[in-house]
Amino acid sequence: MSTIPVMIPWLGEEEARAAAEAVRSGWVAQGPRVAEFERAFAAAVGVPHAVAVSSCTTALHLALVGAGLGPGDEVVVPSLSFIATANAVTYVGATPVFADVDPATGNLTPETVAPLLTGRTRAVIAVDQGGVPVDLDAIEELARPRGIAVIEDAACAAGSVRRGRPAGADADLAAFSFHPRKLLTTGEGGMVTCQDGELAARLRRLREHGMSVSAADRHAGTGGAAVLETYDEIGFNHRMTDVQAAIGLVQLGKLPAMVARRRELAAGYRELLGAELAGRLVAEPTYGTSNFQSLWLLLPDEAPDRGQVLAAMAAEGVSARRGIMAAHLEAPYKGAARAPLPVTELLTSRTLILPLFHSLTAEQQERVVAALKGAL
Repeated sequence: MSTIPVMIPWLGEEEARAAAEAVRSGWVAQGPRVAEFERAFAAAVGVPHAVAVSSCTTALHLALVGAGLGPGDEVVVPSLSFIATANAVTYVGATPVFADVDPATGNLTPETVAPLLTGRTRAVIAVDQGGVPVDLDAIEELARPRGIAVIEDAACAAGSVRRGRPAGADADLAAFSFHPRKLLTTGEGGMVTCQDGELAARLRRLREHGMSVSAADRHAGTGGAAVLETYDEIGFNHRMTDVQAAIGLVQLGKLPAMVARRRELAAGYRELLGAELAGRLVAEPTYGTSNFQSLWLLLPDEAPDRGQVLAAMAAEGVSARRGIMAAHLEAPYKGAARAPLPVTELLTSRTLILPLFHSLTAEQQERVVAALKGAL
């Protein structure tokens, strides 16, 4: 019996050809394909500027640097998120302040953020958890009058929609991931989107060691004196390669089909699970739609320990996964939470993520649900 994995990226010959063409071109570092991918991604999201980087973690890092965050500042983040969200805050010397989340969507709300705001709060990182769009408007309404920046961690949300607009479209700064667990993948990679042209230009310099003229532009120069770059501030090596961007361009063209298929599969799970269990799946908000990057389920109170459930499913050839981690329970942030986080601790301990990928068949879905019900 073959094992059903939790995720398989939708990659094929078109991506392979695009990567091979980049290799054959002789330009494999950051270059013209990265610039093309940035333009295409910005157009897809509906933002003026997109800056390609090596991961969503480096995207968050650049966003925080661009927003002026540093030592002594506090940034409100959900603990219920991959640890990179909190780590990026730590990278700039600021302090992550952990907030609880809505039990249905797993996202921050004004009600969970407001009690944690202090005179040192300089930003909130609002995560679109598992692809479920956060209510960015409501959080900005709370934060902006106080002079607090809001950064959207849209790592999982390419293709999700909030109030008729793509996730990330209305954020001053947003960060996306192209990890293989996401819908759109470049192997590793990320993107920062922003509204301000001067900020975008600075982020492009910062991703390349603070270099005033990119390596691609210097090598593209023809005739005349050599272009001599300067380094006016400390930057980073956060670049994406042209090989990755070539794959990303193909993937971007597939994104609408990816989202449609995953929404179809999520609806299929709801039907197969039955009303009681389907009611325990992550919920979509009234103001938006999810790309269902992850489909998680809160186990019933009477269910066995989650580890037992996962082991029983694995014995049936189904690779489900534990729910989203809670950063405040991990060693680097142990004891850092300033207030109880009961919803976060419930969701991180009692949820599991079901297999969901483009090529998942009806027969495989039935196997997943049978394995889950048997384990329960």
